[in-house]
Amino acid sequence: MKILIDKRGKKYIPPEDEDFQSDLGIIKKEKIKKSLPGDKLLTHLGKEFKVIKANINDFIELMERKSSIILPKDIGIVVSYTSLGSGQRVLDAGTGSGSVALTLANIVGNTGKVYTYEIREDFAALAKKNIKKSGMKNIILKNKDIKEGIEEKNLDLIFLDLPRSWEIMENAKYALKNGGWLVFYNPYIEPVKIIQENAKKRGFKEIKTLEVITREIEVKRKGTRPRTRMVGHTGYLTFTRKI
Repeated sequence: MKILIDKRGKKYIPPEDEDFQSDLGIIKKEKIKKSLPGDKLLTHLGKEFKVIKANINDFIELMERKSSIILPKDIGIVVSYTSLGSGQRVLDAGTGSGSVALTLANIVGNTGKVYTYEIREDFAALAKKNIKKSGMKNIILKNKDIKEGIEEKNLDLIFLDLPRSWEIMENAKYALKNGGWLVFYNPYIEPVKIIQENAKKRGFKEIKTLEVITREIEVKRKGTRPRTRMVGHTGYLTFTRKI
């Protein structure tokens, strides 16, 4: 997928079958289709846009959404901590706009598979649209309540972002391969104790809860320091492993 970037650094996904329009002018669809990454295109007002090949983070940043998404700082630590890689099979619930499913699908590659469950029809419809537009072919989306049962088996990772997620812990354990990870995301601290207690009762190991906080460094001529505003709390990640 191509995206356009203007001089301000703002990114755009151009429409597939229409001319691109912004406050900086119009670019004909034919020019965009013929362009290659690295090309520079001018609008009818003479304003310059650069063409680049979008990566999955670019797409997620620009795609349509109806709910908040899990940020790279959180899903990144999940990928790293669980050693997720090419060819693995993972499950994600609930899907929301599809950001986690897309990120995981990008990691496991064409030889891997992502199964994602979403109970709400409107969210599932939007996620389906975003997945199709992204070009990802290794995602299976199910408009289904995961608490009714997990159909997949021998999974490397199950990632849960839903209320009372500990209620499916037994089914999740059965669906995981030995050594597989069950990871919970919660915006509030109260479920963490319940999850950890239930994980211990069911024999999960390597139980740990993390909070990831990122702070950008501000570099200016007069000095360098941490930014006064930062991405602080978003959620708690609880890791459990079937061993």
